[in-house]
Amino acid sequence: MDGEAKVRHTLDALFGQGVSRRLPRGIELERSRKNGRIKAVWHDGAVLCTLRPDGGIALSVRLAQMLLKSRRFAESCVEVSDEAAPFVASGRSVFCAHVTRCGTNVRAAADVAVVSRGRVIAVGRAALPHALVTSLDRGVAVRVRNGLKGGGGDGAR
Repeated sequence: MDGEAKVRHTLDALFGQGVSRRLPRGIELERSRKNGRIKAVWHDGAVLCTLRPDGGIALSVRLAQMLLKSRRFAESCVEVSDEAAPFVASGRSVFCAHVTRCGTNVRAAADVAVVSRGRVIAVGRAALPHALVTSLDRGVAVRVRNGLKGGGGDGAR
């Protein structure tokens, strides 16, 4: 299996069948010199995602915004209130009390996109599964890795 097919299969497995169709053409793969594994996926000089050794994908805000056009990917997203959005965009964690909608595909330790008003404002790892995020009023729901402000996950080479 070639590298691009592996990335597409991984996206489909993690976020839902057909999500990989939103991945742009002409991506570049960065491979490890030691073992040849795919480390990162680039497009137009910006990193889209990195592949973790455990088989997961660490999304960038840029790729999450591309994938958001897919209905299946929307089930891997957490939507926050307008009052929490500026703090989350600057890299702060998302608390359960500020979640207005949580997709059914959100699992603990899975990568999720944080959305406000139809735009991805941050990406991170879910601390709790869908059922707990929607039922609890306290605690951290998502630990944000990259927000739009202060980096934004669009690192250039």
